Amino acid sequence: MARRSKHGPDALKGMIVDAAEAILAADGLDGLTARALAERVACSPGTLYNVFANLDEVVLNVEARLLDRLSARIADARPEARPRDAVLQMAEIYLDFSHEFPRLWSILLEHALPAGQATPDWHRARLSELLGAVEARLVPMFAPGQQTEAALAARVLWAGVHGICSLSVADKLTNVTAQSARVLIRDLVETYLRGIEARRPPLLPGSA
Repeated sequence: MARRSKHGPDALKGMIVDAAEAILAADGLDGLTARALAERVACSPGTLYNVFANLDEVVLNVEARLLDRLSARIADARPEARPRDAVLQMAEIYLDFSHEFPRLWSILLEHALPAGQATPDWHRARLSELLGAVEARLVPMFAPGQQTEAALAARVLWAGVHGICSLSVADKLTNVTAQSARVLIRDLVETYLRGIEARRPPLLPGSA
């Protein structure tokens, strides 16, 4: 029988997220129930709902932790690298990360909030941080004043890389091509960035 928790709210919250992450990594969304989570934390199901409103909120906290890890890895990308090389490195980091944590990464795709329930601001901020890192690397490839174009490019690249990773993690890439996910990502990034460079207006004399 689950015992009453003697931990403080912050410690208990961390324990619940730890336990949920372990369950999700092993059994996916179907394995995460209030009963399974309470048993792993050694508390009552009622205690869970004193800390989190519902299981969706627990999953969002696991997702946020995963996105924080990915952000930390992307932040370690070589700061001295050329924009093209830096963006490619970020894309490969994303691919490696998706295969290192395949079940958890898949939760980002599978988990959906109930209709009418908006994603919390603190969760959206994690994705914004990741996209901002890509955007910052792309800005030097655009003409001054093209911040909107750089932001769009970051999201197009992110969506493309994400799609390749999705097929690769699901072991469905062979239905599309015999090439590896790494080859496809490199081709996608390099081709797209060459297109950006080709569209950039030539520098006026004396403006370099």
